[in-house]
Amino acid sequence: MAFKVAVQLYSVRGDVAADLRGTLEKVKTMGYDGVEFAGIGKYSAAEIKAMCEEIGLVPISAHVPFADLRKAPAETLAIYAEIGCKYVAVPYLVPADRPDSDGWAKTIEDIDMIGKAAKEMGMQLLYHNHDFEFIKINGKYALDMLYDAVSAENLQTELDVCWVNVGGEEPAAYIRKYTGRAPVVHLKDFFGEKSDDMYELIGIKSEAPKRPSNFEFRPVGSGLQNFPAILEAAKDAGAEWVIVEQDNPSMGLTPMECITKSREYLKSIGC
Repeated sequence: MAFKVAVQLYSVRGDVAADLRGTLEKVKTMGYDGVEFAGIGKYSAAEIKAMCEEIGLVPISAHVPFADLRKAPAETLAIYAEIGCKYVAVPYLVPADRPDSDGWAKTIEDIDMIGKAAKEMGMQLLYHNHDFEFIKINGKYALDMLYDAVSAENLQTELDVCWVNVGGEEPAAYIRKYTGRAPVVHLKDFFGEKSDDMYELIGIKSEAPKRPSNFEFRPVGSGLQNFPAILEAAKDAGAEWVIVEQDNPSMGLTPMECITKSREYLKSIGC
């Protein structure tokens, strides 16, 4: 399957913080074609761009906090335009901006605004889902409402197949639903069942009572997902890039070992 494969650098954020260049070099050696940023730390856009060019990695995308994008869209987007990112993604919504809040209508309005600003800079805005968008409002998923309300020109999908699955939908079918609007697909594997404290695994603390959880993120190909079917659907939908993401390591592996294992699995199935 002719995809370009990137890794979301949040997966190895500790390594990035300690040695960005060294981490990028290792990522390239693993066989990744590109990277998706989750912040650029102490570096300038020019330094990041130069590093990627010298190492031979495409800075394909970046996850950028929604609060930054809505507060200063032009200034924030300009950083990633200078790096050379083709895509910028809204990565996460805080509770006040989510579908079950009074802020949902404003969220949609602002995503449309940011999408227009991104187009003016030659970039495409994406939306990276979790599972909280899979609540129904008047019989329709909030995620579908977002894509109905904002044009495909201003907003395309970055479907995260783990959260699609956890949200109750079959990932391959859901990717096909957005054929022509799914240039980038997030590959994430998992094991276990949804629980009250799942979001602590992505760094979101909860004060709510918890029930025992066996949920964990896994390297791609090591969990419950059917990746051959997912990749076939991504191909049918017109995706150009797939991006490996693992929010936290598991199986006794380090973060770098996890993304190595993910890349080796993808190579083994022709991706």
